[in-house]
Amino acid sequence: MTTSDTRLRRWQAVTVATLFTGYAGYYVCRSVLPVASNQMIADPALGLDKVGYGRLVAVGIYVYVVGKLCNGVLTEYVGGRVAFLAGMVLSAACVAAFGLAGGLTAFLVLWAANRFVQSAGWVALVQITGRWFRPGSLATVMGVLCLSYLFGDALARLYLGAFARVGVGWRELFFIAAGTVAVLALVGSVALRSSPKALGLPEPPPPPGNVFGDGASGDSRLPLGRLLRPLLASPMFWLVCLMNAGLTAVRETFNAWTPLYLEQGVGLSGNVSGLLSFVFPFAGAVASLAAGWGADRLGGRYGRLLVPLMALTTAALGWFATADLQGNAPLALGLIAAVALFVMGPYTFCSGVLALNLGGKQAAAASAGLIDAAGYVLGAIIAGELAGHLVEAHGFTPLWRVLFVVSAVTLVVAVVYWVAEERRR
Repeated sequence: MTTSDTRLRRWQAVTVATLFTGYAGYYVCRSVLPVASNQMIADPALGLDKVGYGRLVAVGIYVYVVGKLCNGVLTEYVGGRVAFLAGMVLSAACVAAFGLAGGLTAFLVLWAANRFVQSAGWVALVQITGRWFRPGSLATVMGVLCLSYLFGDALARLYLGAFARVGVGWRELFFIAAGTVAVLALVGSVALRSSPKALGLPEPPPPPGNVFGDGASGDSRLPLGRLLRPLLASPMFWLVCLMNAGLTAVRETFNAWTPLYLEQGVGLSGNVSGLLSFVFPFAGAVASLAAGWGADRLGGRYGRLLVPLMALTTAALGWFATADLQGNAPLALGLIAAVALFVMGPYTFCSGVLALNLGGKQAAAASAGLIDAAGYVLGAIIAGELAGHLVEAHGFTPLWRVLFVVSAVTLVVAVVYWVAEERRR
């Protein structure tokens, strides 16, 4: 191994570690809302009920969609490093301001602003990763980096939930989250580089079969039309968008509503339910790592993993839709973990390695942004307004039935993707 290879591997490790901790930090400033939701709803001075909380979740996701579209394209022009670090700093500022605010209108504005700037984080991470790693290892590397938001979500809930459990108020939780991310942004500004070329090291080739061709290095900045047209003309791109819509709806619903479900649908205390909501992202982290490793072992045949995992997700949600879990916390937590194990592998593929394989070095961030945006549209509708009204009026069972139908439709799309993928090979 040459000195250049050794130096490249060392900086690859530094890059993965910096992106991992940085994007986990993004989730401290995102998971703070569901962890604080029980306290906020119980605070009579705020006048926030479940419908209001659902609206807060929905508006945040809608703005996140807009942010994915805008910041995915913008990152192609300003660079991944700038977008990644700026998103962290601005998110910390928004969350600190949220802790000072009062009333639903102020909450809506500040949470929307937070979700907009947070949308830059993942698309920037995807672009940077595509510059640092060879195509044959991208699924594994992206599987590891997906742990950043899964472990990040789980650890953020444990971290913030521990403060809530000892009596820290909801406002202080937002201040703690903001301060944590500000420190991580400072560390990232020292350690992160946009590509090996910034250090005079060789850059790996783009993924084969991307929509721009195997020779597209990504060094040139294309006009907007030429940047987006090849993606929008690809049938595989639209299949990934459709799959991501269903998968995001499932994930966002569990992320937003698990603490309240464990409290009101299962019977756990409010503080304990916030702490135990880490089960979903923690189990999903195991699934992400295994799915990324498995995809590289299968030579990038993602359909062979997508279809069986989506079938198992649909079966688990069918159990949720028919079982009475009041007072049965072990079974409820087991089913939450099962859904995460089955759904999060496919979810991490769509806006991660599949986005990279489609966009290559020329449009990795734009590809990830568009695919994520498609997912969060349906996620906002179901996890936000619809969930709020259903839970307020009828409890959680109708919500699980909606997710079962969404998962079944997503399974059909996954089958179509698998057939198309095999035909292309």
